Amino acid sequence: MIRVAMASFWHVHAHDYLRQAQEHPSTQIVAVWDEESERGRREAMELGVPFYDNLEEMLSKDDIDAIIVDTPTSMHREVMVAAARAGKHIFTEKVIATTAHECNEIIRVVEEARIKLTVSLPRLYEGYTLAIQELLAHNALGQLTLVRTRLSHNGALPTEQRPNGWLPDHFFDKDLCGGGALIDLGCHPMYLARLFLGMPESVSANFGYVTGKEVEDNALATLHYANGAIGVVEAGFVNRYSPFTIEIHGTEGSLFFGTPEEKLIIRSATYGDGKDWSTVIDLPTSQPRAFQQWVKHIEEDTIASTNIQMAVDLTTLMDAANQAARERRAINIADLAR
Repeated sequence: MIRVAMASFWHVHAHDYLRQAQEHPSTQIVAVWDEESERGRREAMELGVPFYDNLEEMLSKDDIDAIIVDTPTSMHREVMVAAARAGKHIFTEKVIATTAHECNEIIRVVEEARIKLTVSLPRLYEGYTLAIQELLAHNALGQLTLVRTRLSHNGALPTEQRPNGWLPDHFFDKDLCGGGALIDLGCHPMYLARLFLGMPESVSANFGYVTGKEVEDNALATLHYANGAIGVVEAGFVNRYSPFTIEIHGTEGSLFFGTPEEKLIIRSATYGDGKDWSTVIDLPTSQPRAFQQWVKHIEEDTIASTNIQMAVDLTTLMDAANQAARERRAINIADLAR
């Protein structure tokens, strides 16, 4: 049995990962630490496990094997470096850190400690993503020219019960989050664009502040490639009915998912007869969740190499986009990596 501690309930998905840990036959929640003591004590009491005020004290316990990190993003470096040095396996909410520099430090310590790290990147493993990857692998669209990915909801729009929106207020704290809609919700379209097109040469970005909050609630990042391809990543907290969308165009065809129905359609000169749009019916079965993959890596002493590389690239792209919006210029990835 893998004995897991919850490291904070700050993130809105913390209880989702708690449930996954409770439901998995190989994991057991045995402790809680939280940067907000009152919240942590309440959660620990409900779980019937010890609460630790001090992170280092919790990480020193021999009866804890791993942690789930749901702290403010600004605390990821501090918490994950300490956990890795204590020999605890880590499952974490994206992004790895707020900057590429901090991300690289975390990865270096993780590798030195030889612990198992996995990052929650759920849409990488969905059937529609796997189907698109298979089509692209068979060159169904020819040379890719444009990828547009979009994810948005209404979390910043006022309601009768929540005048500031249904997202927790701390999700609009720039210091805690490292940004707004793009670094939170925009992670998903960003890592999908990266998956389909690879890493770009440079990134530019534009942020909007529809509700006047400290962080952006309306965002667009553009990924620029040497071969002329373009990636467009969109995210927002101010759209009530905006569907999750994947749109890919190439020299020989185009495909769409979620416009607005959750079905995959394609028209291609090299896939089918090319005379009309066709629906891809037999989507592959989704792969196991990232949490399940993490447990398997711990049990089998393997490394989540692809997941980690995608998470590193995602963090780098988010850092570049934030800098690009702040400085109003394109940011070269090679410069950022240095």
